[in-house]
Amino acid sequence: MIAAVFLWTLILLPLLSGAVCLACRSARAVMIAIRVGVLTTAAAAGACVWAAHGGGSISTAWNWLYLDALSAYHLSVMMVVFTLSSLYLPGYFREEIRDNVLRLGAARRFGSLWFGALTAMTLVLISNNIGIMWVGIEATTLVTAFLICIHRTPESVEAMWKYLIICSVGVAFAFMGTLLAGAAANGLHLPPSQSLLWTCLRQNTSHLDPVLIKVAFVFLLVGYGTKAGLAPMHSWLPDAHSQAPAPVSALFSGFMLNAALYCIMRYMPLVEGSSGHAGWSLRLLLFFGLTSILVAATFIIFQHDLKRLLAYHSVEHLGIIAVGLGLGGLGTFAALLHTLNHSICKSLSFFAAGRLGQMYGTHDMSKMAGALRAAPVWGKGLFGSLLVLIGVAPFAIFMSEFIILRAAAKSGSYWTMGLFLVGAGVVFVGALQHAINIAWGEPVVTPKQEQADIVDKALVVASLGALLVLGLWIPDLLSQMLSDAAHIVEGTP
Repeated sequence: MIAAVFLWTLILLPLLSGAVCLACRSARAVMIAIRVGVLTTAAAAGACVWAAHGGGSISTAWNWLYLDALSAYHLSVMMVVFTLSSLYLPGYFREEIRDNVLRLGAARRFGSLWFGALTAMTLVLISNNIGIMWVGIEATTLVTAFLICIHRTPESVEAMWKYLIICSVGVAFAFMGTLLAGAAANGLHLPPSQSLLWTCLRQNTSHLDPVLIKVAFVFLLVGYGTKAGLAPMHSWLPDAHSQAPAPVSALFSGFMLNAALYCIMRYMPLVEGSSGHAGWSLRLLLFFGLTSILVAATFIIFQHDLKRLLAYHSVEHLGIIAVGLGLGGLGTFAALLHTLNHSICKSLSFFAAGRLGQMYGTHDMSKMAGALRAAPVWGKGLFGSLLVLIGVAPFAIFMSEFIILRAAAKSGSYWTMGLFLVGAGVVFVGALQHAINIAWGEPVVTPKQEQADIVDKALVVASLGALLVLGLWIPDLLSQMLSDAAHIVEGTP
């Protein structure tokens, strides 16, 4: 009963915090309210995750809100990203608040939208109703679109509209898939209040219409895959990431993409349990995953804008997660681990890119050379995160990618291994060249002096430290969470 109450607090606390932001009387007060609100929500989320630990689940009355191992794991990753980003926010906006560039109205709007995004993403994760889950994804599109153009420029407004239009089309595909999934359950003769509950569908997978659920999954994969940034539906992502403020880019790449991929994971056991053709959904994920890796590799080589470079890394790594899911078994475990690794690393890389961009006045990598000398804290943060992103050992992303390759070898998927290695190799060479030029190249412009406080230093050290530890050792608690979540995706008890 107490745990069920905490589920409601995960929705109510961000809503209340957003209202507090609207009532704040200064931009600095908004930054404080964001930190306090997110940390409070993280504490409530921690209590819920602990209650669901060990393969258990918690739910509210009528089973509309539901937390199991899969959603608890993603809730943990989401709160890590929101906590890191909220701690980073005041430093990023410090000069804008001091110079009155970020006015009170804009700060209030930012704070309310920030908590609106948190509410919507939480709803996606803890909703047991697949229709409400779709509503949550649609809400993330509407709320986060306005975060892109907090700094209103022609480029940011264009990126916002591109994001809205493309993702709305994608979400419309997901809506059709949701309707078809509901139609596939017509033969179950469930009460209307239960016909779209994931738990009810999961218990009756063998009685779902196999043709309808397959067609539904195609629509869902294209729809939610658009929001996740899988190629070739990724075209909104580089523009949105490059024009949004750095903490918003970190939020997009660190978790919003994962939230869309989470929705696809929810449908995988339904499709596999009803179609009678084992691996049907997995092959589709392999195709989109490998396509994403190869497309991203091609664009990464020729990038000049740092934030667009990081955006294409998101396309690559969401593709890697999709490949892991497509391999199944050990690959599913590795894909979930890669979700956490990518979220931490990409958050740090956007933090560093944002602060360096403020110092240099540009995100053009040819003009950001010599970052290690000019910015000892954020320069190291960017260089370190880029090394992690391209899979340098012994960091965490190398480990999760290595496990995915092991899964491919174990299943005899040698074509998958080959294409994966080709894409990863191209990314390694291309991104490493960019990283070396940024770190040690001859500066073209004179940057502002770095202003890094104790929180900034802690963010860099803690993030890189966590990525190093996870590359060398997976704690038993995390390993258990990953195994329990993987069982749900695999549809095994």
